[in-house]
Amino acid sequence: MDESLVKITEASDVDEESIRRNILLGSVEGVVNWARRSSLWPVAFGLACCAIEMIATAMPRYDIARFGAELFRPSPRQADLMIVAGTVTWKMAVPVRRIYLQMAEPRWVISMGSCATIGGPFAYGYSTLPGVNLILPVDVYVPGCPPSPSTFMEGLLLLSDAVGKEQRPLSWVVGPQGVIKPERPSMKDLKRESRMQATDLRTPDHV
Repeated sequence: MDESLVKITEASDVDEESIRRNILLGSVEGVVNWARRSSLWPVAFGLACCAIEMIATAMPRYDIARFGAELFRPSPRQADLMIVAGTVTWKMAVPVRRIYLQMAEPRWVISMGSCATIGGPFAYGYSTLPGVNLILPVDVYVPGCPPSPSTFMEGLLLLSDAVGKEQRPLSWVVGPQGVIKPERPSMKDLKRESRMQATDLRTPDHV
């Protein structure tokens, strides 16, 4: 081997700064949570008009790919995020529940829009499910009728942040079992004070 290609580093040449730049320390749980929060794969299905806003987030203007969630999977077995975008009728409740059960673990749910959250304008109708939380464990609620793509992306970032803080067992036999989820405060309560202090309000015709 050419001696000019071989560089022997003496112990005295290794300083603390070079170690800090080249060595990354972390826990296995932290790396796994980072991978999960950075690659949420939604299952590809929509129920009503909220699905159009969800689709818009994949366009260049919003580019959901920046957060690793652009891979809408055609099969629930390849997805770990369900976005309930639109009205859920009692007839559709069974297929929605079945798709959720076919998704890979761990899995999360975003309720997008008023219809999925509380039934929307059809809340008191005989055919509408008054909240998808009756059949699925919802992690994040995104308000609006329909919510804008930016509002949906804020909900996605909140879910991503919560996924990164979850504590899940890395083995069925080693360590404590069960899932410990972080507390998820209401964004309405957190933003209330700043909104009450706002004096420059947008006109009704401004989007």
